[in-house]
Amino acid sequence: MKSSVIVFPGSNCDRDIAVALEKMQFKNKMVWHKETSLPKSDLIVIPGGFSYGDYLRSGAIAGKSLIIDEVIKAANSGCLVLGICNGFQILTETGLLKGTLLRNKNLKFINKNVNIKVINNDTKFSNKFKKDEILKINIAHNEGNYFTDKNHLEELNKENLVAFKYCDEKGNINEEANPNGSLENIAGIFSQRKNILGMMPHPERMVDEIISNRDGINLFSSLLN
Repeated sequence: MKSSVIVFPGSNCDRDIAVALEKMQFKNKMVWHKETSLPKSDLIVIPGGFSYGDYLRSGAIAGKSLIIDEVIKAANSGCLVLGICNGFQILTETGLLKGTLLRNKNLKFINKNVNIKVINNDTKFSNKFKKDEILKINIAHNEGNYFTDKNHLEELNKENLVAFKYCDEKGNINEEANPNGSLENIAGIFSQRKNILGMMPHPERMVDEIISNRDGINLFSSLLN
């Protein structure tokens, strides 16, 4: 598969995701945000970090970058798009995903490993996971509190568009297991066509036992599958 990673000023997880993709044998290219065309890509990744220093609002300025027009065109034509952390925030700013990411409930930056449960394993991003599988994945964000309106929340649940939810070690989904106040413990969502995934946890940090674990590797295996 061919992948493209979009790089903004302030991106700091672009190399992490590139290493993970290349480890999984993706043919990857880095694309600077001022470019006006994309390489032929099966997968576009918008990585984590602090694009434009998170000035104005997380992802707001990046959502107006030149390359974003091409990302939107590709997504609308069915290309797979993955937004991680700041990438998720950027996807909501562009309208490719509905909802928004608010300040964490404790108003503090959080950097720790958390448990998430696989809610939908019947997509191109998740087919290598087991349904209700519990993963330990790192989060590192200040605005990870997912919120949306009542109608869209109903749509997410009815159409099985919730990808992951925060849970405890036993898989219980409750307030105690919710690190940031996210609505219904939501950690990641799909677009209506399920070709776009936005998630706050960082699967690219969980692909090697030596430095973490391999709980994130099946997201990339799923894409290859």
